[in-house]
Amino acid sequence: MTAYRVTARRAGDWWALEVPDLPGVFSQAKRLDKADEAAREAIAVMLDVEIEDVEVEIEPVLPKEAVQALKAAEKAEKAAEDARKAAQKAMQEAAATLTESLSQRDAGRVLGVSFQRVSQLLKARPVAPTPKTAVKAVKAGRVRAGHEERSGKQGRQPRERKLSR
Repeated sequence: MTAYRVTARRAGDWWALEVPDLPGVFSQAKRLDKADEAAREAIAVMLDVEIEDVEVEIEPVLPKEAVQALKAAEKAEKAAEDARKAAQKAMQEAAATLTESLSQRDAGRVLGVSFQRVSQLLKARPVAPTPKTAVKAVKAGRVRAGHEERSGKQGRQPRERKLSR
């Protein structure tokens, strides 16, 4: 099965569809989301094959201003994502630092989030204890083999549930 590239150019209220690899194959669609079906049908008729056997890749041809606007929007989206990641990392670091001396409830109050969110931030943080924190924890006897310290407190063991029949 061959996939055909289809260019879609705006012509008035319609999208004019052209298949560069198949001269003479043209179609049109009122909306871009309908271009796929219209192009597949035109190719299938031209090649005398079933429409299900035709794959197309629609490439809208846009005015220069629209292309520039799209690039600017993509750049802004990337910047927003980078900022979100930086904010997440800063919140994780703040939560870790605060819970060295405060409870998760108090840290949540200071950060303006719930204590449950503080717990999530601590769990999502990469576990790489700083030498100062690790030495402090070992001296305090809080670190056991196989257990990482996250907030300076012993974690609760999950309760075993008893199901009645």
